[in-house]
Amino acid sequence: MGEGLLALVGVACEDGEDAARELARRLVQLRIFADAAGRMNRSLLESGGTLGVVSQFTLLADARQGRRPSYARAAPGEQAEPLVAAVVAAAREFGVTVVTGKFGAMMDVHLVNAGPVTILLDSERLF
Repeated sequence: MGEGLLALVGVACEDGEDAARELARRLVQLRIFADAAGRMNRSLLESGGTLGVVSQFTLLADARQGRRPSYARAAPGEQAEPLVAAVVAAAREFGVTVVTGKFGAMMDVHLVNAGPVTILLDSERLF
């Protein structure tokens, strides 16, 4: 995909179309790319980078009890797949090049994390 932003997207049972569109907006407008002075001051839109979107239900894991994580908050595939597709479609509407993984597939994802910069975004804005 080249330079850009890799988004691992987990869909919760309570997420909907509005959350998907808002996530896409936040992803493409997040100012995390270096400007001429080397400060994180440019968005994906301004940098011309690519957005990679990979579904990742395990982000919803609750490991607060026991040794086996619970995925009860993760939306089932038939609900999650169209919402991940909605994130992709909304990002493309902003004019960003988007590449995707295959929903539900076992994939080897390789990431070179410049910085490193890793940011959590939540549709409920809890963090």
